[in-house]
Amino acid sequence: MDFMRLLQSLEELLYELVSWLVFYPVTLWRTLTRPRQMMRYADVELGDTLEERYKDTLSPPLFLLLTLLLAHGLELALIAHRDDGMLPQILRNDTNLLIFRAFLFSIFPLLMAVRLLRRSGAGLDRETLKPPFYSQCYVAAPFAFGVSAGANFARTGERELVVAGIVILVLSLLWYLVVETRWFQHDLKIGRLAALLIVVRVVVEATVLLVLASAVLSLALGGMRG
Repeated sequence: MDFMRLLQSLEELLYELVSWLVFYPVTLWRTLTRPRQMMRYADVELGDTLEERYKDTLSPPLFLLLTLLLAHGLELALIAHRDDGMLPQILRNDTNLLIFRAFLFSIFPLLMAVRLLRRSGAGLDRETLKPPFYSQCYVAAPFAFGVSAGANFARTGERELVVAGIVILVLSLLWYLVVETRWFQHDLKIGRLAALLIVVRVVVEATVLLVLASAVLSLALGGMRG
């Protein structure tokens, strides 16, 4: 009986994994072409039962994680000899490094969601934070990939790739700013300039927090190693 249950679990896992080959491109295309609709879709789907959620797309956190996985794969392909000397021992493992980066890039959707709740006057708790955070994970994924890809192209040191990396990074940032500005403008019923100022502030805060969190965690993990 246990063996049959194991087989059934493996069948479900295999189907889930291969289904990503279909639903990841679908989710990515919809997010790039209809970002605000996808953000609203994330809110609506959370109201369904667990089995009915995100049946024709990937869930937002999974989409973000898989996008970072692709960015990590691109890094491995572009940079043959990655210098891990400055990383703590625990982060020299690809799996741990991916989880660490997922945590860092989750700061952007988290702060965006918190700022929306604060500006709208809604209470901040686990229930109210979840819908805007899920919405933000959809648009944070292409932004995270663009930033990671741009940085990795620049790290190669080849002039053409460095220029391409800068272009990718700038375009990713502009896309993110435009999407977020429209989101805050629509949800808070405020002007475009006011929404843009909110977004720029949150991006700066998230970037600073990302750098600080990365430094603190690296030092802490390095201290544990010592």
